[in-house]
Amino acid sequence: MLSPDLDQQLRKLNERFVNAQAGEILSYFVNQYGKELAFATSLGAEDQVLTYLLSQINKDVKIFTLDTGRLFPETIDLIDKTNKRYDINISVYFPDYEQLEEMVNNKGINLFYESIKNRKECCHIRKIIPMKRALKGTKAWISGLRSEQSVTRQGLTVVSWDENFGLVKINPLTDWTETQLWDFIKAHDIPYNELHDKGYPSIGCQPCTRAISPGDDIRGGRWWWEQAEHKECGLHENNR
Repeated sequence: MLSPDLDQQLRKLNERFVNAQAGEILSYFVNQYGKELAFATSLGAEDQVLTYLLSQINKDVKIFTLDTGRLFPETIDLIDKTNKRYDINISVYFPDYEQLEEMVNNKGINLFYESIKNRKECCHIRKIIPMKRALKGTKAWISGLRSEQSVTRQGLTVVSWDENFGLVKINPLTDWTETQLWDFIKAHDIPYNELHDKGYPSIGCQPCTRAISPGDDIRGGRWWWEQAEHKECGLHENNR
């Protein structure tokens, strides 16, 4: 449960960062938390922007990604490309092989198509558990969420309390539009996933992501067989 003191601190921080630039927000929290701050990147367009900004502020900030074992080859290649571009080392975390083997052998390699329960179990083993290991020893983490992305992300604030991981969560791009995002990428020649040019605005695991048509919801290609209100993997739920 969120304490009154922490709730007040978060409110004050959100008031402070009204109309603030993403770089300004990141600089504040890099100075505030130092080595107890981490950035979780999925190598999506938003996260590539944040990686660029962090590389300009402090290259020692921990940046990590989750290799679920079902990622697109283009996503894997972008890890190496990004490391070389910014002279950084993105840490890669993998699922526990014993848990993964048990799940697949009991429920099948593509269990996620059968039910929301199965899909969330798959996400839990491939993402949530490795995420907890990656965040061990931190007090705050950075994400690339934007309010415009989906109905499940409306009402986002720059700073929130993540009940799932018991950490402060920072969303520097909350109010960015899709146009603003891509204008920034082009202006700074930021490397991005090639699939974005092939109709994939949001990219996750390969079997759970497909291309969309112009005008479709930008998260429409993620878990397309589910209703929009269910389209989260568990990494971005229960934030206050």
